[in-house]
Amino acid sequence: MKELAYINKYFVTYSGRLIVGLLITAVATIFRIVVPAKIGDAVDSIKQYITGESSYATLKSDLAMDIALIIGAALLSGFFTFLMRQTIIVVSRYIEYDLKNEVFRHYERLSLNFYKSNRTGDLMNRISEDVSKIRMYAGPALMYSTTTVTLFVVAISYMLYTAPILTLYAVGPLPFLSIGIYKLSIAIHKRSAIVQKYLSQLTTFTQERFSGISVIKAYGLEHRSQQEFVTLANHSKDKNIDLTQVQALFFPLMILLIGLSNILVIYVGGNQYIQGEIDFGTIVEFLIYVNMLTWPVAIVGWVSSMVQQAEASQGRINEFLKQEPQIINHSQERQQVKGVIDFDQVSFTYPDTKIQALNKVSFTVNPGETFAIIGHTGSGKSTLLELIARLYDIDSGAYTMDGIAAKTINLYDLRNAIGYVPQDAFLFSESILDNIKFGKADATQEEIESVAKRAVVHDNIMGFKKGYDTVLGERGITLSGGQKQRVSIARALIKDAQILLLDDCLSAVDTETEEAILSNLLAYGKDKTTIIVSHRVSTVKNADRILVLDHGTVIQQGSHNELLNVPGYYKKLYEKQLVEKEM
Repeated sequence: MKELAYINKYFVTYSGRLIVGLLITAVATIFRIVVPAKIGDAVDSIKQYITGESSYATLKSDLAMDIALIIGAALLSGFFTFLMRQTIIVVSRYIEYDLKNEVFRHYERLSLNFYKSNRTGDLMNRISEDVSKIRMYAGPALMYSTTTVTLFVVAISYMLYTAPILTLYAVGPLPFLSIGIYKLSIAIHKRSAIVQKYLSQLTTFTQERFSGISVIKAYGLEHRSQQEFVTLANHSKDKNIDLTQVQALFFPLMILLIGLSNILVIYVGGNQYIQGEIDFGTIVEFLIYVNMLTWPVAIVGWVSSMVQQAEASQGRINEFLKQEPQIINHSQERQQVKGVIDFDQVSFTYPDTKIQALNKVSFTVNPGETFAIIGHTGSGKSTLLELIARLYDIDSGAYTMDGIAAKTINLYDLRNAIGYVPQDAFLFSESILDNIKFGKADATQEEIESVAKRAVVHDNIMGFKKGYDTVLGERGITLSGGQKQRVSIARALIKDAQILLLDDCLSAVDTETEEAILSNLLAYGKDKTTIIVSHRVSTVKNADRILVLDHGTVIQQGSHNELLNVPGYYKKLYEKQLVEKEM
């Protein structure tokens, strides 16, 4: 259970509630023990009356008292059992809540490289299914374990006090049960880990297929996807059956050993009664105790299974919790970012692919300037923007913000000063209004409409039946590519950040709309640092300076007119795109 030691901190947090729950468990168990004892007394009273050792009046009085005590003890036991569940099970829900929040916070802290090497479905499964397994350990497993231990201690102590020899015979099969449970638990632990792994694969498969359903339909791959799902589901089914086969051995083993205990109680107890060593009621009492212990013994198997599954799940969770983010906030001091960006001989290689994206890149951008980056696909344009936002850290060279090393600036202040529109516009499955307000939670309707007009998407939104309250499909699938890009631009503009990073976010709009948006952005960014990435000269021609990249290296730098007067990549690209436009 070394992996499960991680959640001991939560047990400490809720120790007060748990202690109360454990005390209530002990009280409920004690009241349960009273019932068999009183039944034994009632049987002895009836036997004494039959043998003539007591009168009918005495029998009637004794039975009335025993029945009253039995009913009272049963009611009190039920009441305290209810309170027990209200304390321990509720604590398990608190732990589930805390653990899910911790995992989610940690997911948010981890760097982009983590998400490139791990699938979304697997991440979702660990925060849902695996955490649910932990809750079963922290709640039902703990509660039933406490009940079992308390019942065994109290019941067996009383049994030893009443009839020591008979007790030894009654509990004799239990050590063999413990050995069997230990062996089965090892097998369950191994098979549970495999089952959880296949569950993650199923979750990942279905999540990806649902997200890419348009591609599947366009290519007519429904049958192929179904076959792949059936194959994966069959593997998962086989692993679950393997686990169930081992779990299924618990109850037959327990019933066998409990039945053996009953036989021993009847045989040994009968001999002792004949020899006058115990009362007849004691035999009845012990039979009830042995059968009362049947459920706790059965619970041992179930609890053991839950613990093994929780151990496997917590191990999977710990695997991610142990990973440290590559991008770390080195300063807690709050800082105001003005937006002076300087790259000096910056180089960067992606850690996962080992591809060098930038090689000794240098440039400076000041507030109020519009800086453009152009180049063919894979030249390192988007990488530059990711480095500015510190989604990755540079390998060599110097990156400063306002004359200070970017690493030493408070990470959250740096990112709060940036409005970022990624190349692949991502919108949430919420209303258009909420998607734009993502950039500013307390934005007014007037502010939202203002930025939507700047992004030239207001008229499109008002064309929808519900306007800004239109709820989008997953990843914004309700909108066209150009509409998604423009809503993303509106979301960045409403943030009113000091730095605006636009990563080829006008590729899906027509030339007329592009020019209108760029004109609005020029007016918007008078006192801001604006960096535009594009592969089209029409997008960058009005920028103060243009950086031309080729395979991560700066090959040209200057204004539009300056670059047109120099033979090279930019002039060729301009002439090519001019011809294409005329055609």
